Amino acid sequence: MTGQAGQTFVMKCGGSTLAALPDSFFEDLQQIQESGVQPVIVHGGGPAISDNLAKLGIETEFVGGLRKTTEEVLDVVEMVLSGSINKQIVRRIQGSRAKAIGISGVDGGLIQAKPVANSAEVGLVGDVTYVEATIIRAITNLGYMPVIAPVGVDATGQRYNINADTAAGAVASHLGVPRMIVVTDVPGIMRTVEGEKVVLPQVTIEDTQHMIETGEIYGGMIPKVKAAVACIQGDVQEVIIVDGSEPGILSRVLNGDAVGTRIVRQTVL
Repeated sequence: MTGQAGQTFVMKCGGSTLAALPDSFFEDLQQIQESGVQPVIVHGGGPAISDNLAKLGIETEFVGGLRKTTEEVLDVVEMVLSGSINKQIVRRIQGSRAKAIGISGVDGGLIQAKPVANSAEVGLVGDVTYVEATIIRAITNLGYMPVIAPVGVDATGQRYNINADTAAGAVASHLGVPRMIVVTDVPGIMRTVEGEKVVLPQVTIEDTQHMIETGEIYGGMIPKVKAAVACIQGDVQEVIIVDGSEPGILSRVLNGDAVGTRIVRQTVL
């Protein structure tokens, strides 16, 4: 994956992770954009949503890792994702002299959605049915990087809470991007070899499932890995997990350096 002018890449990052990244990360983004490569960012914001729900005294529960989303909860989800977090990310990007436009999946019907199969249990959580990629291309053609909040909408105007990882994978697939970058706070998937933790350069989806079952991937790393795997859908063949605090990490990935962990659909023989 070499950085070439006119190329687009999709990056997924949690809202809290993005907020904690050093200025150097955003300077790297600015240099990438200036080189003619256009980043597309899809962000989450789970912790901030939970904080705001607590402040407002709105109870929420999780069912199988998904937030149960009522209309009342969805008001807060949209306020936080499309409002405060989205604009905070845009401000940080612009602080490094890069150009960004924040947009929600609702705007222009960007992320079209339908209820998930178990909507009776989880409420207004959606699966992506279509991404209006022309909107994203129009923004990048103007020289701006889209910063996308994962709230979807259907033909009736009903909003849906979309898992950020699912949304990022769908955005990448509809843009025809074969690989995407997941920026997190870990250097990749680790394995203990002779008493030392080393980063695995490449694993398959099957490998990750096996490592979760055996306990090699454990604790807070499980949702990170499952999130990255959720991005592998449609045209997306692989996801690269990287630590956003490492200097020049995005440029290094785009230049083809061996950093982080590549999760691929299956081993190519």
